[in-house]
Amino acid sequence: MELLFEILKLTLPALIVGLTVYFLFKNFFDFQYRMKAIENKQNDRRITVPLRLQSYERLSLFCERISIPNLIMRLRTQEGNAESLRFALLIGIQQEFEHNVSQQVYVSGELWQIIKLTKDNMMGIVSEASQGLKKEDSSEALVNALFQFLADKQSPTDTALTAIRQESGELF
Repeated sequence: MELLFEILKLTLPALIVGLTVYFLFKNFFDFQYRMKAIENKQNDRRITVPLRLQSYERLSLFCERISIPNLIMRLRTQEGNAESLRFALLIGIQQEFEHNVSQQVYVSGELWQIIKLTKDNMMGIVSEASQGLKKEDSSEALVNALFQFLADKQSPTDTALTAIRQESGELF
């Protein structure tokens, strides 16, 4: 019995010291791990924030480039008819979208859906505005139809630009 008591006198303090050292080291390493994670997050943020801002800029430019007045200024020719202008506008919208499709990596899924809907809506506006026209009508007739169609409605590009501004503002 005395031997057991002597063993307990020696092992119990050693066990307490061992557990204390274990918990101190565990807390120290947990703290170091959290600090390293925070540092890595800050480094990642320094890299990703400029990329995201650049993406918002490119998507804003995309919206501006597919707005009806800007498309018409860029793609309209004097000798073209309504049908050729319609095709040029649809192709122009699709090409602009394809040129910016990689930006979906840097923005939220919700914003990307808004961008895709904007592209589809703009193509729909061009198609709807040209429905009452004949193929041989002048491009001026399509331009007038597009402006009349948009006169009563808010442009989908305005909605997308608002969403871009809102999401980019959340970065700060």
